[in-house]
Amino acid sequence: MSSVFIPYSSSIIRAIFIDRPNRFLIRCQILESGDIIEAHLPDSGRLKELLIQGAELYLLPNNDSRRKTKFSAVCVKDLTSDNWVSINATLPNKLTGLALEQQQLSDFTNWRYIRSEYTKGRSRWDHLLQKDDEYMVVEVKGVTLVNRNGTGFFPDAVTARGTKHVLELAEISKELGWRAAILFVAQRSDIKELQPAAEIDPDFTNALLTAEQAGVVLSACRCHVTPNGVRLLDHIPVELNKDAY
Repeated sequence: MSSVFIPYSSSIIRAIFIDRPNRFLIRCQILESGDIIEAHLPDSGRLKELLIQGAELYLLPNNDSRRKTKFSAVCVKDLTSDNWVSINATLPNKLTGLALEQQQLSDFTNWRYIRSEYTKGRSRWDHLLQKDDEYMVVEVKGVTLVNRNGTGFFPDAVTARGTKHVLELAEISKELGWRAAILFVAQRSDIKELQPAAEIDPDFTNALLTAEQAGVVLSACRCHVTPNGVRLLDHIPVELNKDAY
């Protein structure tokens, strides 16, 4: 088991999901007080399999006076499996940054961590690594969608921006002195392998195949999520069923 762990604050609050007025806003009922409040949802994914009325979730109070909401969503319990799932899209970047710095990811052994948020070409990439005279940009994708067999899928909605990023990574990987990688982070422990969601976004799937053929590293890991925090668990395989596309 990895030593990379990001704890949640002790001020975390238990609530019940009611509905989702828009992409970044949910309404919840705080269990202790019974108050119905609005909370920021830091994940733009569809999350329709998770955000079901009555689902238990945890919120983190926010004291920033510039924010319209006083709470942010942290994790939700999957009603079909009782697994806790992180619903904070910024967390995979933080988790992988720590893991790459500490050499905790087997696909990136011997790569030295340089920095986060590195701009190259037309985009900003989540991480920059270096090995000898070679550099690698790493793009991180959080995963929450899973089927009954434990296969995780990305994306859970059409992502033109994600497709653009993947094709850009394919071009970077062809440059002298540069490598590129896509690191999928399963924000739940019950995902055993990762596949592109071909039925949801065939363009992204085809772009991923193009990237793999261009030499882009496709890697994935999973996490154990509880109301106490998120721990990086282990590597999981990325499976591309090329005959299906």
